[in-house]
Amino acid sequence: MEIMSQKFSTVDWASGANIYEVNIRQYTKEGSFAAFAKHLPRLKEMGVAIIWLMPITPISVKGRLGDLGSYYACSSYTSINPEFGSLKDFKQLVKEVHQFGMKIIIDWVANHTGLDHQWTFEHPDWFVKDAQGNFTEINGWQDVIDLDFTVPAMRQSMIKAMQYWVREADIDGFRCDMAHLVPLDFWIDARTKCDEAKPLFWLAECDESNYHQAFDVSYAWNWMHATEKHARADASLHDIRNQLHAYTQYPQGAIKLYFTSNHDENSWNGTEFEKYGLCSKAWAVFSATWAGMPLVYSGQELPNTKRLQFFNKDEIEWKQPLLLHGFYKSLLQLRKNSRAIQYGETFILPSENSNELFAFLRKKEAEVVLVILNISTKNNLSIQVNHEWLSGEFISLFSELTFPLLPGEKFELMAGEYLVYRKK
Repeated sequence: MEIMSQKFSTVDWASGANIYEVNIRQYTKEGSFAAFAKHLPRLKEMGVAIIWLMPITPISVKGRLGDLGSYYACSSYTSINPEFGSLKDFKQLVKEVHQFGMKIIIDWVANHTGLDHQWTFEHPDWFVKDAQGNFTEINGWQDVIDLDFTVPAMRQSMIKAMQYWVREADIDGFRCDMAHLVPLDFWIDARTKCDEAKPLFWLAECDESNYHQAFDVSYAWNWMHATEKHARADASLHDIRNQLHAYTQYPQGAIKLYFTSNHDENSWNGTEFEKYGLCSKAWAVFSATWAGMPLVYSGQELPNTKRLQFFNKDEIEWKQPLLLHGFYKSLLQLRKNSRAIQYGETFILPSENSNELFAFLRKKEAEVVLVILNISTKNNLSIQVNHEWLSGEFISLFSELTFPLLPGEKFELMAGEYLVYRKK
């Protein structure tokens, strides 16, 4: 497939940023915008830059799964889910997010709607039909039906609905669900028209390079699947490095989103601890220090160790202290403040333990960051770093102690251990 260049410029505030995904239903006992807003000071202090809300639209009743249904089976594109509050409540949340110096994006589900979406009554010709003329869905989901993107009027109404949230509520962008199931030319048209109100941030849930013609950031799904296979001993770190190399062939300016959890992974495939065991934090360190953008899911700072139910109420059990608040704060602040992490060259370091240790240097001008990860259950693994960039006084990110480091320095790591050093 021919790789095209990006057609749009990424907003300046995305540089060095991160995304925090919010599951409003499960975040608080109330499950409302107003209750979530009480967490904003804490999230700001942790270093969160962009807040992504899972869909805020009402959920279809027909075909609903569980007690509350899926966020991703909407009944209207321009209304608020009453469980969360009112339009006034949502606009107040956006205002407070902005007052804290953060940005807010909303989840947009363009490929399909719920079974009783208002368009099923008003414009039934806007949907894909089966041979019998019934609404249908081709991906195996029970509670949604597919929209027909060959219908120009549907496309334009969809874009008007997206523009509504930008103009009415002053949101800062969109996370687009299953973006690759929707024609790319629709997204290009949508972005062109929505960005007229103000420059927006666009995140695609897909792992296809050509979608960067419309999007700033896309999911690193293939990387995540490779890391899961490595944790099960079904893949090697060499396979992961190959996938990372493939991402370097993306269009200039394209950003990949790295994560150890999100709403789908947590609910359906397990927590980061189920998937990665001892190495969950090491992979989180990778996500924040590699070239790209890190994502943190609701409750990872706790840490949340349970799978949250998807269709029913299943509140996150916030307990003090939040044991990983400081861990994520250190990583998110490093990404924000380090030009080496944001823009630097990357050099992967060789190791005798090449399937257990993942080590690399990031460098921009005089700044150097060293990252060493033991992605295994083996203890006392060592690596000698012979590279000219390793020279000078370095601060440990997590201990804040200073060490003089020179080429030839040797490091030893326990299972799942991670080391990050930044040159003073």
